[in-house]
Amino acid sequence: MTETWLEHPFWLGVLGSTVAGACTAIGAAAVFGIQQLSPKLEDIMLSAAAGIMLAASFFSLILPGLDMATEVTGSSTMASLVVIAGVLIGAIGLWMLHEHVPHEHFIGGHEGPDSHEIKRIWLFVIAITLHNLPEGMAVGVGFATGDVGNGMGLAIGIGLQNIPEGLAVSVSLLAIGYSRLSACGWGALTGLAEPLGGVIGAAAGGLATLALPSVLGAAAGAMLYIISDEIIPETHRRGFETPATFALMTGMVVMMFLDTTLG
Repeated sequence: MTETWLEHPFWLGVLGSTVAGACTAIGAAAVFGIQQLSPKLEDIMLSAAAGIMLAASFFSLILPGLDMATEVTGSSTMASLVVIAGVLIGAIGLWMLHEHVPHEHFIGGHEGPDSHEIKRIWLFVIAITLHNLPEGMAVGVGFATGDVGNGMGLAIGIGLQNIPEGLAVSVSLLAIGYSRLSACGWGALTGLAEPLGGVIGAAAGGLATLALPSVLGAAAGAMLYIISDEIIPETHRRGFETPATFALMTGMVVMMFLDTTLG
């Protein structure tokens, strides 16, 4: 039977990352019914998102990458080195973006080169873009492996964590003077980075066999960098470390469940 375009791993990756990115708009739309988020709830929501990303990094990206690399090389040692190289490349790549692209943290404030001429809205948009690009890449490369269940698990998990992220963006913009419509619109637009990342990740399906585990590792490395460098410090600076920690663990086990049942 001839494979339709919707059954091709590339287009599944693009579609999955687009759906995951659209979930940002769902969260952003909630700004019409919410005046503001308490600091505690904001930290809990962002930590739960980090837990989902943490589990996705290992169960949906690193472990499948190790399995694929072992099958190709016939050596668990070589397979580990291939995936480790990808993890480090992904983390270093995102670190370089953070060092050279000005952006704004919701709690920690400005980071990167001095940029007084850039409107603050663009600093927020750039910051969320830096988060969403590797997430979309993770979904795309998840489908690129040919394992539809793994790709679906990633798309659902990343989509779930995009909902509170979209809400946090919109509420933050509302708090600094943007109208509800503008705040919702900008929050929703930040999700557009995910289909772009999905195209990049899904295109990995056309790479050489040994390159794909490296790409899986790179997507994981980029997300691990975000978790450790940004989300955990951001959610542990206002006195809500304990609920934030348990929220992270909750997000992790939810994603683990999705991966084991769908993958």
